[in-house]
Amino acid sequence: MIAFLLSLLIALAQSDGKRYFAIQVVDEQTGRGVPLVQLETVDNIKFITDSNGLVAIDDPAMMNQKVFFKLTSHGYEFKKDIFDYPGEALEVRAGERSTLKIKRINVAERLYRITGAGIYRDSVLLGEKAPIKQPLLNAQIVGQDSAQTAIYRGKIFWIWGDTSRLSYPLGNFMSTGATSELPGKGGLDPSVGIDLDYFGDGKGFVKKMAPVVESGLVWIDGMLTLPDESGNERLFCFYGHHKDLATRLGRGLLVFNDQKQEFERVMNIPLDWPLAPSGFSQPARYTENGVEYIYFNDPYPNVRVRADVKSLKDLANWEAFTPLAPGARFNGKSTKLDMHDGKATWGWKRDTQPLNSKQQRELIDAGLMKLEDSPQFLRDIDTNQPILMHGGSVNWNEYRKAYVMIGLQGDGATSFLGEVWYAEAKQPTGPWRLAKKIVTHNKYSLYNPVHHAFFDQEGGRLIYFEGTYASTFTGPELATPRYEYNQIMYRLDLSDPRLKAVQGE
Repeated sequence: MIAFLLSLLIALAQSDGKRYFAIQVVDEQTGRGVPLVQLETVDNIKFITDSNGLVAIDDPAMMNQKVFFKLTSHGYEFKKDIFDYPGEALEVRAGERSTLKIKRINVAERLYRITGAGIYRDSVLLGEKAPIKQPLLNAQIVGQDSAQTAIYRGKIFWIWGDTSRLSYPLGNFMSTGATSELPGKGGLDPSVGIDLDYFGDGKGFVKKMAPVVESGLVWIDGMLTLPDESGNERLFCFYGHHKDLATRLGRGLLVFNDQKQEFERVMNIPLDWPLAPSGFSQPARYTENGVEYIYFNDPYPNVRVRADVKSLKDLANWEAFTPLAPGARFNGKSTKLDMHDGKATWGWKRDTQPLNSKQQRELIDAGLMKLEDSPQFLRDIDTNQPILMHGGSVNWNEYRKAYVMIGLQGDGATSFLGEVWYAEAKQPTGPWRLAKKIVTHNKYSLYNPVHHAFFDQEGGRLIYFEGTYASTFTGPELATPRYEYNQIMYRLDLSDPRLKAVQGE
């Protein structure tokens, strides 16, 4: 019934498309519509392009008038006129259309919004055909935080964190799940979009995928598949039980129950255990000396475990790639390093804490280790300045014949958590030396980026990644309508000459 009503609503909206003046903003390089472009009038009326790069205007005060639209967008720029205004005056007439070309500064190309409401709102109003089945509203969702994915039983299995809904300010805080078909197996081409089939609560909204506690926030990360003792494929993940972002109350390992369609607790993990996947760690696999491992990124691959259920459950089998002395923990200037010939020695060690970029920076500033001795500290290829990396993912790429990182900078100059970088190395452990910025934001975040290797095309030349677009960590700036707190997909062409100099050693 709900699906029928949505279809009727779309049909009614499309039938009246001639009442609108359409503006499409396209990438001057590709000709494709650009989402998330703001068009602002002289009297501060703002329009935001949908995932086709379209806006539909029916403001009666603008009709049959020449209207100046100022164009701005993160990582894009519009040509300026003689008075330095980046915009254009257009004759606004019902039933007509203008196309504006915008220059892309980002190396990566913004494609579409994956989650939330009104993904193709303006396209529907204009009578355009949307590429996805639910272009306006799917499962009452208006916002979703941080994606985790795995290929499970022939489908893409998706998990997100906190999920907001249309009907009330409080939504789902115990993780939301969905599935989609793989490209070539019933799914859309990733350049077009994703049809998400959410796990529902039977009331039109989504169900709690990890109801392992009575209250609080439950965030999932490190999702992966492994065969159990009987050889059956099982879906595992780690969870954190939080009071808020800064206060973690518990954590553990979960497994998916296919009958209940939700995750159940396998075991608790001590809060002080140093090797648990941290933040929103994205796992991947590699083989070393004939042994298959799962490694977890922060964003560097610095934690690993053998790829079997027995090892996954046995905390004593986990290892960290770290310069700390075996058994040591980070303790500021008192941190014990594994020193040989005056250099900190990196290696895989059990019961030893890995270091993130901020912790390494503290040790370098204290004179305990040298920046050039770290295999996990990137520099900007254009400025040679070190980059404090905050999160991301690493996957093998056949086209580059290297492990490639889509990583997020912490405390960037332009945005706090909105600067996304590309880097590569010949081994997961590095050395990771040079990086190129591929996405930038102006005082806005795109945090927890993840490269979906199952979407790679043309032998890995084209890769796809998404991130959470949010104003959460960037102060009181006005949140972008519809886009705020949602997932945005980007495509990166690894043959781009701007990436040529980013070579692994």
